[in-house]
Amino acid sequence: MVLALSDAADLRLEVFHDERSAAFAALGAAKASGVPTLLLCTSGTAAANFYPAVVEASHAEVPLIVLTADRPPELQGVGAPQTINQKHLYGGVVRAYVDLGVADDDRSDEWRRTARRVYTSATGERPGPVQMNLPFREPLVGVAGEMPARDDASPGLQGRFGASRFKPVGTEMLSKLGMRLRGRRGVIVIGARGVSPAAVYRLAAQLAWPILADPLSGCRSDALTLIRHADAWLRETDIATSLRPEAVLRFGALPASKVVNGWLRDSQAEVTAVTQSPFLIDPERQVSMHVVTNAERFCADLEQVVAPHDGGWLQRWTAAEAAARRVFAAQLDDEATLSEPGVARAVLAALPRESQLVVSSSMPIRDVEWYAASTDHVRVMANRGVNGIDGVVSTAVGVAFASGQPTGLLIGDVAFLHDSNGLIDLVNRQVDLRIVVVDNRGGGIFSFLPQRSTLGEDRFERLFGTPHASDLAALAAAHGLNTEFVSSSAELRTAVGQKGPRVIIVRTDRDANVARHDELHRLVIAAVRAG
Repeated sequence: MVLALSDAADLRLEVFHDERSAAFAALGAAKASGVPTLLLCTSGTAAANFYPAVVEASHAEVPLIVLTADRPPELQGVGAPQTINQKHLYGGVVRAYVDLGVADDDRSDEWRRTARRVYTSATGERPGPVQMNLPFREPLVGVAGEMPARDDASPGLQGRFGASRFKPVGTEMLSKLGMRLRGRRGVIVIGARGVSPAAVYRLAAQLAWPILADPLSGCRSDALTLIRHADAWLRETDIATSLRPEAVLRFGALPASKVVNGWLRDSQAEVTAVTQSPFLIDPERQVSMHVVTNAERFCADLEQVVAPHDGGWLQRWTAAEAAARRVFAAQLDDEATLSEPGVARAVLAALPRESQLVVSSSMPIRDVEWYAASTDHVRVMANRGVNGIDGVVSTAVGVAFASGQPTGLLIGDVAFLHDSNGLIDLVNRQVDLRIVVVDNRGGGIFSFLPQRSTLGEDRFERLFGTPHASDLAALAAAHGLNTEFVSSSAELRTAVGQKGPRVIIVRTDRDANVARHDELHRLVIAAVRAG
């Protein structure tokens, strides 16, 4: 199989030493390219190492076609080396499981139909991974023969995944929605896999509602109606209560902010969720109407049947947003000693137009969500299907080689160590990957949780802080990567502005980081109160 794939002139082939790393790189490539990635490994534990990325692909609705080579039936259950039971190895996580049996020319007329079914399953109504198990007998080399003829009468394969195949929302439902939203105080919330900016901007203007846009939504611009910093002022009970909506229109996944999600829950507003996938993300069980349709067409249709709220609702939001933006610009844009919020802000600002930014889970994605400015020049991606920190380096590698664009990676030290095998052979992959590592010697997010104040120092550090003694610069240098330390906003912007692959390390302190976050939130709340 690998010989056949390497002979295919229209495929790009990347070889990874670590199967887990290969799987996350395939995930990143599919995210960036919009088409499924073929992921191939040998039999045995190799296929098991794909599992974390397959789980992420399933929950994040990213198409992967996982080709697990296997031993033939006569070597199953007899102790043959490198042999495990690979049938339905990934259980219900995959969209489909296919086993063609041992390759046999007598069954070649099935191959194209099966390939089409596998592709369609991966890119269907809810995109995701598909396992194709492929047993082979020795010899495992040979000369490729003629492929079976194409069946031109068969339906073709769709292009980029997520393309809409949904019918428009009916007139009756639109009318019902129009009545439900017309003249009410409301907000539009957009997460990953949500809606295109132009379509939702027009709808928001017609409703006179603010847009709370997650950085993964691709909808953050400099317009004050695009709310970036609500997490800071919604921490204040009086402000949060005064801005409580009556209706919420939600596109795509939920934002990362626990504060925003808690505020939405407590508002008890009527929530209408619009998705292109039939799967609804609704952990609070708050959605009262779920519309599965093409989001852009839905916005255009709904725009015709709604009317704005005219009570100064939008102006209160834009005034708060303007106050927060002034605080963050003054506090973070020129830090002599970088804070973690300042790192997130500087990395995004320094990346060139049309580039990509991969952000690790835990604190990096939250810092980008809370403090970063406009994202309209950069496409932001993260593994937020199941929010793991594994495979993040490799995901960024896949994004970089699939997009062919400058790619940044913002990652913490623990996640960087967790996937250091993603650095293997990075210098030879011809990618422009600029890795920024926030090194606070452990798991920084736990310093924000109750464990920090309720446990003794030693116990907290051992169980949650998990400090390490690894030299991150030496690790990067061992892989032949240019590495540097920076300590100010100006130094970081200069370093991120240089072509990769390279590793940029910023050292911070976990306790000081908590204090800096608290200080920024206090300053924003005071500014919003001052009007």
